[in-house]
Parts: sequence; structure tokens; C-alpha cells
Amino acid sequence: MRLLHTMLRVGDLDASLHFYTQVLGMKLLRKQDFPSGKFTLAFVGYGEESDTAVIELTHNWETSSYELGNGYGHIALGVNDVYATCETIRAAGGKIVREAGPMMHGTTVIAFVEDPDGYKIELIGCE
Repeated sequence: MRLLHTMLRVGDLDASLHFYTQVLGMKLLRKQDFPSGKFTLAFVGYGEESDTAVIELTHNWETSSYELGNGYGHIALGVNDVYATCETIRAAGGKIVREAGPMMHGTTVIAFVEDPDGYKIELIGCE
């Protein structure tokens, strides 16, 4: 077995695709409309689905926003330099919600960014 994808429901597919591809640097791997179900699926990631886990963005055409609830945590991305990545994300219009720095009870450098729907993405230093 292997992890295939994580699904997030998004209110504005274009804004989400811009964030994941232009701000976080993922590739749009595939996108398909399902007119009879009134939804679109878009898969984004850093590698091909056959090799790595990806994110499935689900846009229900008649829903513009969702309540995230309190059960969702975050998606984590490993980066070489958290500080520089934050600056790149900020310059691309991304929202930093926790500035880069050591985690509270350790030395690992982390930061958090937020996508257009409010989902949190943790950046973890993998230097």
C-alpha cells in the first residue's frame, strides 16, 4: 500500500490552483469536470501521481466556501530554507500565518502558510 492523495474541498478552484501552482510551485497534474455531479477534480503535486502523494482539490460548483472544522490539522512540506521559502511565498502573494523560526519545544525551523480557503500548510526545514 501507499498514500495516493489528500483531498481538500475548495470554494474557488482558480484561486486554489493559483496558490498551489504559482505560490507553492506544484504542477497541475490533471483536471476533470463532472457535469452530471456539478464538480471538478484537480490534482496538484511536486511529482507524478505514480511516484508520490499529491493533493486532490475538489470544487463543488454550487458551494463557494466550507467550514474547516476543528479536526483538520495541516499539510507539511519539506523545504531547504524555511526563511527563504517564506519570502518567496510572500512575494508571490501568499499569506504567512506563522513566521519562520524554531518550533516552540525544539530546534527544527518551521513556518505556516494559509491557502485561499484557510487550510494550513507547514513548511519544515529539511537542511
